[in-house]
Amino acid sequence: MDSGIGLLAAAAAVRRLRPDADLVLSSDPDGMPWGPRSAEDVTRRALECTRAAAAHGLDGLIVACNTASVHALPALRAAFEPGLPIVGTVPAIKPAAAAHRKVAIWATPATTGSSYQRGLIAEFGNGAGITEVACPGLADAVQHADPDAIAAAIAVAATRTPADVSAVVLGCTHYELVVDRISAAVPGAELLCSADAVAAQALRRVPATPGGGTLAVLLSGRSESLPAAALAYPEGAGLAVTPATA
Repeated sequence: MDSGIGLLAAAAAVRRLRPDADLVLSSDPDGMPWGPRSAEDVTRRALECTRAAAAHGLDGLIVACNTASVHALPALRAAFEPGLPIVGTVPAIKPAAAAHRKVAIWATPATTGSSYQRGLIAEFGNGAGITEVACPGLADAVQHADPDAIAAAIAVAATRTPADVSAVVLGCTHYELVVDRISAAVPGAELLCSADAVAAQALRRVPATPGGGTLAVLLSGRSESLPAAALAYPEGAGLAVTPATA
């Protein structure tokens, strides 16, 4: 579940680890972006996305959205656990700060400076110098697969990133879809993503029920195909091909 196509990275990671897993991708393009919305509105929309997905008989839920993980995890867990295990997305601050002394966190304006992110820095920062970098417009540009807007937003964020950082934590799942372009804008810095770790954690918690590798797509509760913008990224194009036809 995510506001938009940022969930593709985690879904693709699950597919790599469990090609037979049946996937339900539930997003809210009608309400995207979630970043500027209030915590209450994000929580309401996250609950709606989850209810729509849960009607498909889920074994587990990945909240593949940093904004929803910041604001909605307690409400989601209260509503659906223990029957439906829920795994949130946490930016990779801990491994970044364990290996690097100068770290930047790229995130949406709503997440940047939030008490949630500041708490993670305090808990896992390991004494590293950590710079929070707001990236206005980047998630929306990725959502629409707009190369010019993506390039412009990345360029602005890169100018806000200290030249001496050796690691950049991607604190928005949308950003993982353009990791190569971000890497080119901050040469020499290691980029740390969350999708692989989140997928592995979800599969540890979810029973290994065999499936057929099917894909269901819900857009603001409506059963649809993957949007054209999703197919512009390798993660989306790969998910569109079922294991049986790969």
